[in-house]
Amino acid sequence: MKTSTATRTPGAGRAAASPGGRTAARGPAKIRRQLPTSPWLFAAPGLAIVAVFILYPFVSTLNNAFTDKRTLVPGEYVGLANFRELLHDDMFWIGLRNSTLYVLVVVPALVLLPLLLAMLVQKHIPGITFFRSAFYTPVVASIVVVGLIWVWMLDERGLVNAVLEAVGVGKAGFLSDQWLLLFSAMAVTVWKGLGYYMIIYLAALANVPRELHEAAAVDGAGAVRRFFSVTVPAVRSTMVLVGALSSVAAFKVFSEVYLMAGPPAAPRARTPRW
Repeated sequence: MKTSTATRTPGAGRAAASPGGRTAARGPAKIRRQLPTSPWLFAAPGLAIVAVFILYPFVSTLNNAFTDKRTLVPGEYVGLANFRELLHDDMFWIGLRNSTLYVLVVVPALVLLPLLLAMLVQKHIPGITFFRSAFYTPVVASIVVVGLIWVWMLDERGLVNAVLEAVGVGKAGFLSDQWLLLFSAMAVTVWKGLGYYMIIYLAALANVPRELHEAAAVDGAGAVRRFFSVTVPAVRSTMVLVGALSSVAAFKVFSEVYLMAGPPAAPRARTPRW
């Protein structure tokens, strides 16, 4: 019985048929050199949008601050006259005071409450997905819709005053008293922002090793001690990020106060943007 053995030569498996019927071995693919300008070509559309819609308006606004320019009317250079007039405007100081108070109240709430909420919905229990979606729903809702809902609830004939009157407390001027109006707007801001910052904290809590909590529990640490000794140090950088984001948003607040107060109402509840 004869046996045949075939020896495979290197490169035989890479042979390919040519148009003329002959086979030709494929050579190594050539690596193209990347031009130094290639990354900038990819970034050019985004940079153009930033330059047109962010950088140019910023520079233009900064330049107009030193002129008496009006809409469609060219102005002249007036130096610091606009800033001197601003410092003598009572409404500016009222708005600055209200915005500072807004930041002092809203930012700590938006740093701590979403963290507690994230720790609550992080647990794997039946139905927790529903609560995660419910807590996030105000984030995707329009601020106009949210403002109108709270106006209807806080109106003198609204749900909140009806409950207060039913328990014998009496009606409160949530939309007429300047301080109640301001704190009501703060409550709306916190309520709408809880879900957004909760998602950020959920991502941070997912990176906290479970072994740290288990080791702390073995050492006898309770839930409160583990929160301050394990959770808070692990998400400290995220807390700083949330504090920065909420501070900027609080200083820029406009819609909540405008929708709840209305254009002519409560001038002492204004902010620098209104």
